[in-house]
Amino acid sequence: MVRDQQPAAATPFSGGLEPATFHAGPAQQEALARLEWLVAERQRCGLVVAAPGMGKSHLLATAARRLGGLGAEVAVLSLRGMPEGEWIELLLERLPLHPLSRAEPIRPWQKLEHRLRENALMERTTALFFDDIDHGPADALEGIARLVAAVEPKFSHTLVVATATPAGLGRLPEAIHHRASVRTELAAWSDRETGDYLAAELDRAGADAATFTPEAVTTLARFACGTPRVVVQLARLAHAAATGDGVDRVDAAMVERVWRELAPNPPSGTHAADGAGDMPPESSATPALPRVRVVRRLWG
Repeated sequence: MVRDQQPAAATPFSGGLEPATFHAGPAQQEALARLEWLVAERQRCGLVVAAPGMGKSHLLATAARRLGGLGAEVAVLSLRGMPEGEWIELLLERLPLHPLSRAEPIRPWQKLEHRLRENALMERTTALFFDDIDHGPADALEGIARLVAAVEPKFSHTLVVATATPAGLGRLPEAIHHRASVRTELAAWSDRETGDYLAAELDRAGADAATFTPEAVTTLARFACGTPRVVVQLARLAHAAATGDGVDRVDAAMVERVWRELAPNPPSGTHAADGAGDMPPESSATPALPRVRVVRRLWG
């Protein structure tokens, strides 16, 4: 499966948030362009909206790297599971404050305001990225709304970018909805985008970009319902199964096998129901021996 039987340069389908593993399809390219526009036009707020598993966090990590390259000072903070009263302190930890400024005996909000003022005086954008804002505590939502709605000069170069699910938009304060200059929605990957991702990820890892047959790509895209997180999970399992079986191609049957044997509980939002007619009943499924075989052949 690997070119010239040499070890791959990297592990494909790792599912990490590294910039190298980010697949910029049309929707992702458009989202990144809009976020860069927010900086160029000194806008105050932008929203990225998508269902779970659509790659919001990976997009945010990539956007942070890009905006940092454009001269912005960037801080990324996930609000999922955040306790009350901790968000400002954690946000300050992600900003490059001078040790003396960090040690000042003043309230955390004042420290944040001072940093925003310093960057505004230097005409530098402070881009604050809040992942999963719809899962954040009430005090964080209130504070972020204040950042977005404030009109003082010290906030003139502050940009707030937040990610949320469509179902969670109702939790956001009205100030965030009203001041969001851009609202970007990430759509599901098409079959072609799924195939492009598989080929790009295999090529990045030094493997044959044609490892997945066209039929395998179509089958994987159907089971994953275009959800990037599920595409990555299924691709990783199918690739490992092929390696364990000693074959150099992943076909549609192998994708279906790992779907049923290694992922028996389809993630929410997939076409489990739609594909039920194409799959044998669970009672006829092959025992989950491939999992053991893969482990033995890969690791001893």
